[in-house]
Amino acid sequence: MGLGVGDKIAMLEHSYYSVISPEGCASILYKDASKNDEAAKALKMHPEDLLSLNVIDFIIQEPPGGAHLCPEKIYESVKSYILQAFDSLKNIKADMLLKRRYKKFRNMGDFIKL
Repeated sequence: MGLGVGDKIAMLEHSYYSVISPEGCASILYKDASKNDEAAKALKMHPEDLLSLNVIDFIIQEPPGGAHLCPEKIYESVKSYILQAFDSLKNIKADMLLKRRYKKFRNMGDFIKL
């Protein structure tokens, strides 16, 4: 989560974001590492899940076949996102950024009142 403490968070389309691998989670929760698909769904670690939970702000699309097949295109996509994000934040005062960041973190996730 160290890199997740920011005003704008993006993920590559085929990446995942988690404190534990699906295999590690399956080993702990289900005592069976082969249940990694079930664990991955429970972890909600994919970009679409995290976007819907307000953990990330944007999904950077990858070229067909994945980022590793065309690194130059991904470099440009990431650069473009960073510049756009910086441009949208550069004129906001620090105290306002802190307030917005606090509100953002308070609204992350899906909560059920019991």
